[in-house]
Amino acid sequence: MIVWLNGTHGAGKTTTSVLVQQLLPDARVFDAEKVGETLMDITPGLPATDNFQHWPPWRHLVVETARRVLDYTGGTLVMPMTVLVEQYWREISAGLAEHGIPVRHFVLHADQDTLRARIEGDHPLPSPFRLRYLQPYAEAARTWLHAEAEVIDTTHRTPDQAARLIALRLTGRGCRLAR
Repeated sequence: MIVWLNGTHGAGKTTTSVLVQQLLPDARVFDAEKVGETLMDITPGLPATDNFQHWPPWRHLVVETARRVLDYTGGTLVMPMTVLVEQYWREISAGLAEHGIPVRHFVLHADQDTLRARIEGDHPLPSPFRLRYLQPYAEAARTWLHAEAEVIDTTHRTPDQAARLIALRLTGRGCRLAR
């Protein structure tokens, strides 16, 4: 199974993914961004883009990598990755479905002011890249994303609380963090 944690920068995906992994037996975290970083290292480079998700190989390699890891390890992959383009999500989810891999898709959501404050508070110089995705996230949330996933509002939740809620929805029972 794959537990996909979607949402924009500042929603808490990376932190929450580690905590969800600790709550689920036989779970691993797989950050699909690493696939994009690998593609960015190809020389000479692939066609210029502002986001590696625009390269079709990224979407196919995410599916293939997840499939191969699950074939090898079994269990659950927790995947924290922002996907805001509906076509890209459809390609990924259809590819996983073709391999019989169930996906539970969660969106970690926070209001725009909270997201902006988190992004601006992360580093002395806020990331223009991360800030640039606030409006596309709002548009995706309004038009398709929230209808495609289970929405977890993190505006007033800690990552630990969000992880416990996700684990509860996955297992139907309360969990304690294994530390």
